[in-house]
Amino acid sequence: MNTTTANQSDCPEVKVPFALFFTIGAVSLAENLLVVVAVLWNRNLHSPMYCFICSLAAFNTIASLTKTWENLMIVFASVGHLKKTGSSELNLDDVMDSLLCMSFVGSIFSFLAIAVDRYITIFHALRYHNIMTMRRAKAILGVIWLICGLSAVLMVKFFDSNFIKICFVVFFVVSVAIICFLYVYMFMLARIHARKIAALPASGVPKCRRQRWWGRSRRGALTVTILFGVFVVCWAPFFLHLIIITVCPENPYCECYRSLFQLHVVLLMSHALVDPAIYAFRSAELRHTFRKMQLWRRCS
Repeated sequence: MNTTTANQSDCPEVKVPFALFFTIGAVSLAENLLVVVAVLWNRNLHSPMYCFICSLAAFNTIASLTKTWENLMIVFASVGHLKKTGSSELNLDDVMDSLLCMSFVGSIFSFLAIAVDRYITIFHALRYHNIMTMRRAKAILGVIWLICGLSAVLMVKFFDSNFIKICFVVFFVVSVAIICFLYVYMFMLARIHARKIAALPASGVPKCRRQRWWGRSRRGALTVTILFGVFVVCWAPFFLHLIIITVCPENPYCECYRSLFQLHVVLLMSHALVDPAIYAFRSAELRHTFRKMQLWRRCS
């Protein structure tokens, strides 16, 4: 995906060591694979929400694998083992760009699915298991992966067109706006419901149980909100880069921002690195699963 051109400004291009790219890619790949294995291994995590989180981790795994392999190709090309303009190398580069686009689109749809799941969990708790069944969750995931695969191929095939770049940016902005609106609306309603629960007359255990349930539901929604905030912070500079190369490709001031492109890629890769740490820090069930997997490995 050609997102860089010759730097015509006085701002030198910021170079990031390939070792850093490779380290971030390798560590994030291992972390996200661990999350996927943990969700598949623990039957207590076989719920719609954790299926969507597993899907998000799988898309992060694809992104980490893609960037790690791309960095290896750059290293091989720098020592003369690969041709930068060879037909097979260019085709492989298109495949990796498609996978990266697929990872991005999949992350957006996964966050949207998780947001809807949290909304149903909080405000339709009694009907949750009838609304969000595992069968429907699997169908939703199937549709998400199909759409992501098709959109990734189209994006890379026609990425040189400014129209596609604009559509890519608009999709990001609109998706972020929709998800943010959903979360703000959800937390506002949650606050109102929490006040109503607090105003109920004391009735012993039932009220305590409802308060604990609300606490767990809000904690889950807060975890997803943190994940989404990290996603926006990590991907936004890259999309600003796309806007700049579309709107002002030769402006020297724009070139100064574009000289930071490798730092934007580091941020983009860091998203897949940070997400698993948030899962482990916020989810007691996942932490428990990781410990059980570690003990099982030691015993075996």
